Order: sequence, then C-alpha cells, then structure tokens
Amino acid sequence: MTVEELKIQYNEICQNLAERKLKPAFDSLEKSISENGLVVYMEEWRILEQTYQYMLKYTVDGIQDPERQKIYRKLIVSVFELNDKIFEAAQLKKSPSIEYEKMRAFQGITSTDIEFLESELENYYLQEELVSLVNETDIKSSSKKTDAKNHQKKIVALFNYVWFRDKLLPKEIDFLHRFFTNGLIRKSYQSFIISALVLSLQRHFDEEKFMLLFDVFELENEELKQRALVGLLINFYKYDSRMPFYPAITGRLKIVNEGPGFKQNLERVIVQFIRSKETEKIQKKIKDEIIPEMIKISPNLKDKMNLDSLMEDGLNDDKNPEWEEIFKDAPGLMNKMEEFSELQMEGADVFMGSFSMLKMFPFFNEFSNWFMPFFTENPDISQLVDDEDETNVRFVEAVNNAPILCNSDKYSFCFSIQNLPKENREFMAEGMKAEMSQFNEMQADEELTEPGKKSGFISNQIIQDLYRFYKLHPRKNDFEDIFNWRFDFHNKITLGEILMEDDKILRNIAEYYFSKDYFEEASEIFNHLLDIDKNGELYQKVGFCFQKSGDFENALNAYKKAELYGLNKLWNFKKIALCYRNLRQPKKALEYYLEAEKLDGEDLNVQLNIGHCFLELEQFEDALKCYFKVEYLAPGNKKVWRPLGWCSFVTGKKGKAEKYFQNLIDDGPNKHDLMNMGHVQWSLGNRKLALEFYKKSIAQIDFSISEFFEVFDEDLHYLLAQGVEKEDVPIMLDQLRYFVQE
Repeated sequence: MTVEELKIQYNEICQNLAERKLKPAFDSLEKSISENGLVVYMEEWRILEQTYQYMLKYTVDGIQDPERQKIYRKLIVSVFELNDKIFEAAQLKKSPSIEYEKMRAFQGITSTDIEFLESELENYYLQEELVSLVNETDIKSSSKKTDAKNHQKKIVALFNYVWFRDKLLPKEIDFLHRFFTNGLIRKSYQSFIISALVLSLQRHFDEEKFMLLFDVFELENEELKQRALVGLLINFYKYDSRMPFYPAITGRLKIVNEGPGFKQNLERVIVQFIRSKETEKIQKKIKDEIIPEMIKISPNLKDKMNLDSLMEDGLNDDKNPEWEEIFKDAPGLMNKMEEFSELQMEGADVFMGSFSMLKMFPFFNEFSNWFMPFFTENPDISQLVDDEDETNVRFVEAVNNAPILCNSDKYSFCFSIQNLPKENREFMAEGMKAEMSQFNEMQADEELTEPGKKSGFISNQIIQDLYRFYKLHPRKNDFEDIFNWRFDFHNKITLGEILMEDDKILRNIAEYYFSKDYFEEASEIFNHLLDIDKNGELYQKVGFCFQKSGDFENALNAYKKAELYGLNKLWNFKKIALCYRNLRQPKKALEYYLEAEKLDGEDLNVQLNIGHCFLELEQFEDALKCYFKVEYLAPGNKKVWRPLGWCSFVTGKKGKAEKYFQNLIDDGPNKHDLMNMGHVQWSLGNRKLALEFYKKSIAQIDFSISEFFEVFDEDLHYLLAQGVEKEDVPIMLDQLRYFVQE
C-alpha cells in the first residue's frame, strides 16, 4: 500500500465513522493492519469490533440500556483513535516526507528531560541578567552569543519534541502550561512552541492539544492568543467531522465564545484566511499592472524628481510638487498605487512576490525557522545587531517594528541587506522608521474606533508566515496545503453553529466573499440569511452570484423575487432581461429592457440590448432603429458596427452593410466579419471578392472547415433572400474546398 493509498484509506475510515458506518470502518481497519504488517494493533481491533457486535445484538434483541448512546459514542472515539495510531505507524514506516524523516531521526529531548528543561531555560534568563552586569564588553558579548545559541538549540529541540508527540502525557501538559505562563521565558519562544503544538495536532489528533491551545488563547498576551486561535481554526476545519464525538472540545469552545470580543476576533481571522486565497491574484496584479506602469516612467524619473538633489538635502517632510507631473506621464500609475495602498491597509499579502526569492538563506534550511517569530535578540541575526556601527541596529529595529511585514519576510529582509553599503542601510532604516511611525500613529487612532486592530495585525502576520511555509518551503509537497482548502467555516459543524448565531458577522463574511468574487460561498451565506429575513438586496446579491456562476435559471428566480421589493428597479430590470436573453427567451427579455428604457431612455446599453432582442426575434428593421440611435448618441462606438452591418444586409441595405463590415475589417476583423463581408460581396455580384473573404475567414486559426460550413448553412436563407442563386452555392463551396486542400 502506497503512502497516497494510506491517506485515502485513512480519510475514508474517518468519513465512515463520522457517518456512523462502523462496519465498513472495521473492515478497512482490518485490511490496513494486515497490509501494513501492524499486527500489534490486531487485538485492539478485535476487542472493539467484538464490543460493537455485542452492542448490535443487544439492540436488535430489544434489551434496554440507558448508557447505550454513551457507550456507542465512546466506541466511535476509540475506533477513531485506533485509526489514528494505525495510520501514524504506517506513515512512520513508509512516508518519505520531511515530517516523518525528521521523526525517525529525532534524538533530542526525551520525556524524562522535560522535568529538568524548565529550570534550565529559566537559568538562562537569570544568567543573562547577571552577564549584563559584567563590565568587560568582550566577555559579555562572547558569553551572550554562545549562551543564546545554546539556549535556542534547546528551544528548537523542544519544538521538535512537541511536534513529534502523538499524545501528550500529563507531565508534558503540565510542563507546557508552565512554559506558556512563565514570565521569564521570551514571548517569541513561547509563540514558537505554540506553532509546534499546532503542527503536532495537524499531524495527530489529540484532545489534550486542543485543550492546551484553548488555555493559551485565554492568556493575556495578544501574540500568544492569536497564534493559538489561528491554530484552533486550522484544526477545527481539519477535524470538523469528528467534533460531535468530543463534547469536551465543543463545550470549551462554547465557553470561549461567551467571552467579550471573541466573535469579532473569530470573524477577523476567518476573513484573513479567505483573504489569503487572493495572494496569487494580488501578486499577478502587481507584476502585470503596477510594475509595468512604474517601468514606463523610470527613464525620466531621475531628472524629473531631481534625485541627486534629494540625496544631498536629506529627507524632507514636504511633498515634491513635481510628483504630480510624473504621474501625468503614466495616468494609470496613480490609481494602481492607490489600489496597492488600499490592499496593504486592508491586510492583503502584497509582499509575497517580493520576498519569495529570499528564502534561500541558510537560516531557512532549519525547518523550524519557518515558524520562528522575529525578534532582534535572535542569535541568527545578532551579527547585524551587535555591529559596532549602530546603523545595523537601527535597521533591524525598524524591521522589527514593521507591522506590515510578516516574521518570515523580516528575516529575509535582514539577511538580504548584509552586503549593502552603510549609507544605503542608513537611508532604508530612516525611511522605514518614518513610514512605520506614520503607520503606527494611524493604527493607534483606528484602535480607538476599531478595537482589535492590533490583534488583527498579529493574526494576519501569522497567517502570512504559514502561507510562505506552505507555498515556498522546498519540501512543501510533503504537506497538505491548507491554503487549498475552501475555508468555508460557515459550512462546518462546530464553527458554523457559532457563526450562525450572529447574523451581522455572517453577513460581513458573506460580503467579503462577494467583494472578492467568491460567488458560490457568498450565495451559500446569503441564502441562509434569507431564511432568517427576506430582503430585496440579498435576493439581488444571490441573483448576481448565480448569474456570475452561469446559473441563469436560479439567477432569474432570485431577481424576480427582488423585483417585489421595488429596490433599484432599473438595475433589476436589466438583470432580469439579461437572464432571459441567456435563457434564449428574447421576447421576455425585450419586455424588461423596454421597462428599463422607460426609466432611463438615454442608457445606451439598454438601447443596444433592445436592438439585440429585436435581432434575435428577426425584427430587423426595429433592431436597426435601436442600433442607429446608439451610433448617433455614441459616434465611433465599435460595438454597434457588427449588428448594424448584419441588419443592413438582411434588410437589403447592402451598401450600408458593406460600409460597416469594411469598418470592422479595417479595425481588425474576426472570422465572422470576414465571412459576413463575403456574403455582402456575393449579394452585390462580386463573386471573386466574396471567395477571397471566405478564404480569409476559413484561414482564421479558430475556424475549422466544418465550423465554417455549419455557420454558412445557418446563413444560407439570408443569402438566397438577398439574390444569391441557389444553384451557385454548391459551386462556391466546392471552390472553397479546393482552397482548403491547397
């Protein structure tokens, strides 16, 4: 059995247990034990399976047992845990992933070491205080560096120990409780071990790991709280189907849910997870739109901004009035930069592309460093901080205080500037300091009106760190990419129940989905909200979601319900008409477009669509009137040339038809324009010219010979109506066939 087959079988067993189909679960477990040579679990399997058979027999025999449901649930939990153990043992034997590779090689801390580790860690911080009192700088510096490195090695060993534990023992739980609440231990290292706990829970389910994360979430420190909450959400999503069998976990969640601000915190983190799915689109926008706009003005940038003078004068608070002139050269750039700033303020991951190539430093060769919070005392960057020149110190401190950079990118930034000249580092440090000062002032003001802003930045950084790990780590394929999940927490059993309690939060999440074009997810929530309270705007948004998904039948149904509320009639009429058009009901579409015309007779889009409806109904003279009106009100509108040309042709206005099709050909024709011009020339008696246009049409890359003849057959009756001899048609077509063979 391959590793991939193991995963499929494991998930199938979990699904069967969640659906309470124990017989197929037992059958698959027996097969897994045999095929993976794990006979050590056979006795446990046999006892559980036998217990279940007894339960089935007693139930069928009608024996009353008030404890039956309790025993049944406990049995399901036991089978879940047996499945976990078998899967883990098989993975440990077979999996080539870095996770199990490290587990097999790990020879660090043992459970007996845990008793002594806490005092060792505390002693480091006490010794650090004593060393700081020593006057000899060389002794102090050398001692601190050595001790810090040794201390961090122990923390990394603890990270691996926690990560590789399947089930936490009581003494390990007690140790971690003390570790997370110990005032001496650095908060960055406490956060680091929380990440290990989250990874450990993702690898192997353990009720105690959930409880420990809840305990951390209830601490005062925001960094620890948010890291625990992110970890809880990931694992609630992963283990959603088995949550109904763990009332202690769901009960704890209900208690936490009663705390002040929890739902708002939950909403923020859920939106941040959803936002992470936008990262690739944002990077593409920056690469394809913003950067090209900047490149356009770069040749003149130095002269126009007088950069040499700027460097001489130093930083100045005044804005350069010449900047406005620069942006006139690239009118799209200002809008793009404003959009970039808005994305940044929203919390979008705008730096992923910039830092994606900066993960090749030796620092990132250590797996655990992908989860290490940034702090200036980290021995891996101490060579920058301890430099005699304070430029590096200021730079690292500026990076440390930058809330818009995640921890991983901060490390990348620091390593990448090591070889820059001193003046460049100084310039960057001062610039970052000024930017961060302004940013922090703004955030401080917003914190007063929008509590939770700071915790939002922390959780956003944590999610961005995770994104870099799952997308950029060299062994990323060894892990299930959580950022490929839908993050539809509203559909999940436990968290969905909490979200459904608060219509406002649910609406906010739906609106975020809607604003980012996740129409399927948005419509799911909007429909739920409609079950609670009928609302015209919600019906319109549900209709729009269905429309954008190509489901015009359901879109029409929603728009028709919205019509009853009289909300934004013009918009609603146009949407109903659009649905009817796509459902091939031009007569009904025309009715609604005409209603829209009554509300706004100058709307060219409405006029154009009225013309299209007449065209589809083959009322060509009426269609022409609409198209001529559009052409008159918007001269040079190319959209109207094609239908004007076609309607002119089928109504016998061949000269006008020739003019419009010639306009299209001069502007860059498509296959149909060339074909239609062929029709016009043939009807005018210009057979050779008609044949040339047919040849050009059929030579188009996206037009096969069979497609050409299919369209030609549809148009044939119009050709005949415009004077083309029926007997000449097969001759012309055969001539074309010879052309295709050439």
